[in-house]
Amino acid sequence: MILNHIWGLYAHPVEEWKTIDQRHESLRFSLTHILLVALIPCLVAYYASAHLGWSIGARESIYLTQNSAIAMAIAMYVGIIAGVFALSYLIHWMAKTFGAEPTLTQSLELAAYTSTPVLMAGVAAFYPELWFVSMVFLAGVAYSVYLLYSGVPILMHIPEERGFIYASSVVTAGLILMVVLMAGTAIAWTNGFFPTFVG
Repeated sequence: MILNHIWGLYAHPVEEWKTIDQRHESLRFSLTHILLVALIPCLVAYYASAHLGWSIGARESIYLTQNSAIAMAIAMYVGIIAGVFALSYLIHWMAKTFGAEPTLTQSLELAAYTSTPVLMAGVAAFYPELWFVSMVFLAGVAYSVYLLYSGVPILMHIPEERGFIYASSVVTAGLILMVVLMAGTAIAWTNGFFPTFVG
């Protein structure tokens, strides 16, 4: 039951965070969770780009070639995994400032389970309308932020007031990571690694 916490994080998040805190599964468990969940947006984005076509406003649907869609999905997967690891490192690095001493496993648990709603929002690409995917993505981000604020005091074993400031710092770091990933994508595109569209 690698993905056994997903339902609990949606149905009763505070209780599920307490369960995660009590169990503290191995690093491999958290790693497997994020490796599997990160596949969702990548596979759906590949299918939408190569087979369904993206609709942007009143224009005709835009398709990528198979090879380009696969390359984009792989790059997206690597970026997501790198982003989650970077976030877990920042969580671990900032911990002492707020009086917490988490293990690397706890830091990865917080990063992996918090990012789950954002990644699962990737299923919205089955209906590849930009406005719809954007709305679902924003809902995923909002719920991930809620999970972070509710999970930090429990997993880090610190008071809620301090946990609020700690979580706010993590949100800021997460936003910076997102900007770095977007900037990296833009740099790659301007250096010849842009997608190939079906003519």
